[in-house]
Amino acid sequence: MHFLVLLLLLIAIFYGPSVWASRILKKHSIAVDKYPGTGGEFAQHLIKQLGLNVSLEETNLGDHYVPQEKVVRLSTENFNTRSLTAVVVAAHEVGHALQDHLNYRPLSVRTQLATIAYHAERVGAIFMYAIPIVAGITRAPTSGLIMLLLGLATMSISSVMHLITLPVEFDASFKRALPVLKAGNYLDKQDMVNARKILLAAALTYVAQSLSGLFNIWRWITIFKR
Repeated sequence: MHFLVLLLLLIAIFYGPSVWASRILKKHSIAVDKYPGTGGEFAQHLIKQLGLNVSLEETNLGDHYVPQEKVVRLSTENFNTRSLTAVVVAAHEVGHALQDHLNYRPLSVRTQLATIAYHAERVGAIFMYAIPIVAGITRAPTSGLIMLLLGLATMSISSVMHLITLPVEFDASFKRALPVLKAGNYLDKQDMVNARKILLAAALTYVAQSLSGLFNIWRWITIFKR
């Protein structure tokens, strides 16, 4: 009984931010004509207005900005929809482009860490799957333990990266996108209230990814404790 309660609590902690963020983004994704263009049109407007030397693309891989390629990518839904979520998410991603334009150091650090985390996560998975093989070949329990520790250490790099770089997301939302939305008077008073929630949801996607990664690590630990 206690284990079940603990499990439910951990699931709530690990996946709560993701569920809340998804709910907020979906709630305000209904198309309404009063917004200043689709997400793609608004992003292009902001890029031109801010004098950013970046391109804009539609993607099916989620909304993001790629510093190495100088490109803002918006999901198909946000790119083509005239909704509050589309407009605000577009502003958030352009906010990252603005960070890059202003040589915002934490963004550069995040980009470097993301590359390391990408490879480390895959190496960690290899370590975890190799544990039974290595333990069977060496017939030494300590070898399996070493592989487990190495696997957990490398897999946790991705989660740590998301947590460490969380300020980058909040900066893009509340120090870049929000002032731009206010200065342009693009949204009415009530929409600005909801825009803050959407900007928070956009930032929390990184927390959700981090906690999800930690939950996967916890699952590996429980598997090898059996």
